[in-house]
Amino acid sequence: MELPVVFMALLVMCSSEAYAQSAPSPSSLTPTPAPAPAPEFVNLTDLLSVAGPFHTFLGYLESTKVIETFQDQANTTEEGITIFVPRDSAFKALKNPSLSNLTADQLKSMFLFHALPHYYSLADFKNLSDMSPVATMAGGQFTLNFTDVSGTAHLTSGWSDTKVSSSVHSTDPVAVYQVDKVLLPEAIFGTDIPPTPAPAPSPDIAPAADAPKAADSDSSPGSSPDKSSSYRIMSWGQLVLAISGGLVLFL
Repeated sequence: MELPVVFMALLVMCSSEAYAQSAPSPSSLTPTPAPAPAPEFVNLTDLLSVAGPFHTFLGYLESTKVIETFQDQANTTEEGITIFVPRDSAFKALKNPSLSNLTADQLKSMFLFHALPHYYSLADFKNLSDMSPVATMAGGQFTLNFTDVSGTAHLTSGWSDTKVSSSVHSTDPVAVYQVDKVLLPEAIFGTDIPPTPAPAPSPDIAPAADAPKAADSDSSPGSSPDKSSSYRIMSWGQLVLAISGGLVLFL
């Protein structure tokens, strides 16, 4: 009866030692890294509604459905998006060419032309000048040229020469930058670009006429009567003295 008990005890001891050798020590476990936080969802309609004012630009994005394309690029792709937004005043200043003559497809391409299919911070624009021309979300021949002028990004589309004047929002994956002019692509408006009007010349200002010098008292007409009258008074005085002297002699 004692042999089976001793055998069972040995079996349990061997099993415990085998488990201890195979079980990983707590210090050898590698912690699983936490997943990276998902990028913050940016509602472009809300953003453009409160900034700017960009009401005209937002109105075109909504009427052409381009806002949906921008929103999808911003929040469902790894590339992100960079949007160049003109203020309402830029549209008011746009006289020629007119946007009212564009077809629906041309309007859509024109406003897709205001975005790049990648997120670019302000520091990235210096590298974009070396990559110009840069493709926009309108694709094809709808490209922009970038130059860096003393740290300020300038954009050229042929018809438009403008610059990034301020940052509205710049957090990966969405960058929104304000520009001074509406971007007009050559692919729509052609290459017959009217020359930039020369600045108006400054009006010629005639030099002020020299103030007349004070007339000399000897040559002044106003002084002549005074001088002649004094001579007359002296002459009459001398004449009276001479007559008086003659009378004295006779008497």
